[in-house]
Amino acid sequence: MPAATTDPKDYPYATHLDIKFAPLTVVDVPALVAQCRDDWYNQTLCKVNDSVVRLGVLQGEYHWHKHDEEDEFFFVLDGHLLIDLKDRSVDLQVREGFVVPKGVVHRTRAPDRTVVLMVETAAIVPTGSV
Repeated sequence: MPAATTDPKDYPYATHLDIKFAPLTVVDVPALVAQCRDDWYNQTLCKVNDSVVRLGVLQGEYHWHKHDEEDEFFFVLDGHLLIDLKDRSVDLQVREGFVVPKGVVHRTRAPDRTVVLMVETAAIVPTGSV
């Protein structure tokens, strides 16, 4: 497992941490997916209590990392997502989800264009650390 990079210029991801939809607003995921032109797109959709729901439109791979204080939940809407762990890989299909507990080193991969929802605390740094 390679070491994670810590230089932000080494993260070729379109990560938008602004909250796109306010409470009492319809969250239009299909419109965002249709507009997406990035290979690795992450947009915060809304805040629910102390957590956020994020949309990922992904193709390619993310770097190895972990989150020391936060769990992450991934739920596949379209395509399939591979989550590599130290000792195994999990292949999530449409309508399947998986929790990566805090402190677990992992990376995500999407061989084909994949759409996922992620639920995590609002304080999480998406690029993590190692």
